[in-house]
Amino acid sequence: MARRVVVTGIGLVTPVGIGREATWKSLLAGVCGVDHIASFNSEGFDTRIAAEVKGFNPDAMLNPKAARRMDRFAQLACAASLEAVQHAGIQMDRENRDRVAVMVGSGVGGIQTLSEQFKVLETKGPTRVNPFLVPMMLGDMASGQVSMLIGAKGPNFATVSACASGGDAIGEAFEMIRRGRIDVAFAGGSEAAICPIAIAGFNSCQALSKRNDDPKKASRPFDFERDGFVLGEGAGLIVLESLEHAEKRGAKVLAEMAGYGATSDAHHVTQPDPEGEGAARAMRHALDEAGMRPEQIDYINAHGTSTPLNDKLETLSMRRVFGPQAHRVPVSSTKSMTGHLLGAAGGIEAAFSVMAIAESAIPPTINLEFPDPDCDMDYTPHTARRGRVASAMSNSLGFGGHNCSLIFREFIN
Repeated sequence: MARRVVVTGIGLVTPVGIGREATWKSLLAGVCGVDHIASFNSEGFDTRIAAEVKGFNPDAMLNPKAARRMDRFAQLACAASLEAVQHAGIQMDRENRDRVAVMVGSGVGGIQTLSEQFKVLETKGPTRVNPFLVPMMLGDMASGQVSMLIGAKGPNFATVSACASGGDAIGEAFEMIRRGRIDVAFAGGSEAAICPIAIAGFNSCQALSKRNDDPKKASRPFDFERDGFVLGEGAGLIVLESLEHAEKRGAKVLAEMAGYGATSDAHHVTQPDPEGEGAARAMRHALDEAGMRPEQIDYINAHGTSTPLNDKLETLSMRRVFGPQAHRVPVSSTKSMTGHLLGAAGGIEAAFSVMAIAESAIPPTINLEFPDPDCDMDYTPHTARRGRVASAMSNSLGFGGHNCSLIFREFIN
């Protein structure tokens, strides 16, 4: 029989706060983390705004020498992991650490380091390239560095499924615990792609908002005037445990993870299935695994990127699953505040879904000023809602046709 899986810890570093408490407070207050890009000179770019993590000092959280040998995406993941360890109260020792896994997804890995070292190669020659280039740029290095930092010796790998990476990491960790391979997993995503080549690349495929004159209003999921997503950075990890393991050590349970669904559109490299069929199947798979009906879902944290196609087709997919009850389910896109963290999005948004249950509150979708007739669900506009949230679904969709759906619910022993 499959083991029950619970969530016992959260670690967050986001554009609206460093740490889970600061982030959650900002979300409920509708604080937007989007601003003009400060990390590089964006003059001449079509998009000059992003959701950067402000005030993050890796040397203050990590060994300075080790931090210098990590790309920013790995630094962010390590910082989130330290908070997750503390929040869950996990004690790693020789007896249990080989049954503790680390799974940190990332869409583009160490893209900042790679792009910087191309400049070094071109201007100074091959002998001046950083000897740590390869271990800094690899997409699995956030997971690897976290494993070394906290001493976890179980399975350690990265999922790469574009913007579904963080969600799939959590889903795969969930499945490994259910079947008894491991007892504990630190799972989620990390991303730090705010750099010239990434902004230029996303601009070239017309994905980013160009609302440079009003950054705080640029990320506007489900709004008729949306014109693209806003790139964000950060990391989000949750601690998953078998119920037996959590009870044995007296851990506080935040929520139970109940279901995971993953599918492919098999349609187009960047565009979602025009009928929303792939995302709908992922949600149904998650519901089936959880043994739940659509009407039992109290909240959906939508992928909600603020692109014209995603928001329309994700709405269609939710309507396919929830049917006549679709308009009664509160939905929100926290990307309206955090921006789109690519491979880390599923990690932070799973954490937000758990916190919605644990804290009895639903974050809002800000900037929803002009409702789109094609987006006709209850998107929790402008203001957070307080009240019991017994269950939550978190959806992540990615380039390449990846669809991921996670379900969490109140823990009842």
